[in-house]
Amino acid sequence: MPAYAAFLRGINVAGRKMVPMADLRKVIEGLGFTEVRTVLQSGNVVFHGAAKAAGAHERELEAAVSKRFRVATDCLVRSAGEWETIVAGNPFRAEAERDPAHLVLVLLKDAPKTKAVDALTASITGPETVIAGGRQLWVVYPAGIGDSKLTLPVIETKLGTRGTGRNWNTVLKVAELLNE
Repeated sequence: MPAYAAFLRGINVAGRKMVPMADLRKVIEGLGFTEVRTVLQSGNVVFHGAAKAAGAHERELEAAVSKRFRVATDCLVRSAGEWETIVAGNPFRAEAERDPAHLVLVLLKDAPKTKAVDALTASITGPETVIAGGRQLWVVYPAGIGDSKLTLPVIETKLGTRGTGRNWNTVLKVAELLNE
């Protein structure tokens, strides 16, 4: 069975939308997925399952999480092959080497239109740099993420789609699990 990675948006942040990872693994196993593993406490899950479009897995996971935890959240799913392409396609290799915690991969529900990406880029007032590719956006935060005006809500509004971000260290940890 193919391997997938799922990323739950906005859980276990500041004491809200709490989802224990052990319970999340059980829910996902209950859906018939195998080899379910989580990475950190922020809703990163690697699993094996039937070959389906990512959107089908996303809807199934969103419904199960909502039912079990009473938490409405987006789940973004990428296949192992897609993840390998995302990692290999990183346009910020030097930044990934030098400061991986300040390179963020934003996974998006839908690929944004070029006009939307241009509008996002034009709106950046700080030192951040973004490059879009398909259903993801790479963002470099050279001055740090905490005080940046380029927040996920700003990104989502400008691009017209929902998403969730992970720093490059997490991206690589997920890649390791997908390759095991």
